[in-house]
Amino acid sequence: MTELSVLIPFVPRRLEQVLPFAGLVNWTSAARLWQGQSMVLEPHQTFVGVAGAGFRVPAGLGVTLMPLRNPFEAATQARSVALATGHPVTAGFGTGAVQFQRNILGSAYSSPLNTARAYVTAVRSLLDGELVQSDGTEFTLTGQLPPAVAPRVDVGLGVLRPGMARLAGEVADAVITWLTPPSYLKDVLVPAVAEGMKKAGRTRRPRIIAMVPVGVRRDETDPERLALASNLAHLQAPHYQDMLRRAGADIGDGNDVHQAARAVVDTGGFVTGDLDDVLKGLDAYQQAGADEIVLNTTGVNKMFGSPEALADLRTILKAHQ
Repeated sequence: MTELSVLIPFVPRRLEQVLPFAGLVNWTSAARLWQGQSMVLEPHQTFVGVAGAGFRVPAGLGVTLMPLRNPFEAATQARSVALATGHPVTAGFGTGAVQFQRNILGSAYSSPLNTARAYVTAVRSLLDGELVQSDGTEFTLTGQLPPAVAPRVDVGLGVLRPGMARLAGEVADAVITWLTPPSYLKDVLVPAVAEGMKKAGRTRRPRIIAMVPVGVRRDETDPERLALASNLAHLQAPHYQDMLRRAGADIGDGNDVHQAARAVVDTGGFVTGDLDDVLKGLDAYQQAGADEIVLNTTGVNKMFGSPEALADLRTILKAHQ
């Protein structure tokens, strides 16, 4: 059965904000606590701090951005979380938007696919105790992590489109999607992962992890508003708009975020409705091939606060058992 996990549905500013969500993972059937890239409280430090507060729960980083750190630093940080929590970690990486690459590095990656291949391969090799030597155009590295007995760190790759999915099938331990409708996951991304596996001669498929925005319907709002509260920035980003068009979502020219939000709801990329509707929406991801679904209640948290987000998570997790 597909695992359900929990995303921290806000950018934390204090560790105590995260503790109720860590407690939820600790005390329910949730598999992992996830956080994406944060420019406020750094995600690796968040997980280590939460472990120090008494919640040593499995962690997922989905995703941190490659321009921010050398692969050696990335491997060190991910293993540090595994050591601090005492649990396996899924460390996902993404190239980030083109403008973000320019802002941090001075120029965009000449080939995001080549960069992702080199980066993920380097992090995996470092975590396996190997000496890595690279003098590529995107990063320079000669190093080897000092030995340490630690829980395993799986290296994941953020995936929106077929090219990155094929690459993940070749080199990654996990495929991490965000806002991808279940039909697109099933018909486009999963087959592309299989193509990559075949090319690399791999027999074990990377875990498919779907970050799914979700919220139980409330009388005082509508699905479109909830979807906008959850994903406004993503719905305006060119690479997400391209993915949604490929998925058959009618987002028009991309300038009308309300139209885009309606399209995401219509294609099942935002899961909402009553509890039965939500469970059916999540089952569509399981049928599409997801091994793990990360419940993203960001929209609920923004509109109604953390107590309501936690209530939705508890309800969904209990009903899914």
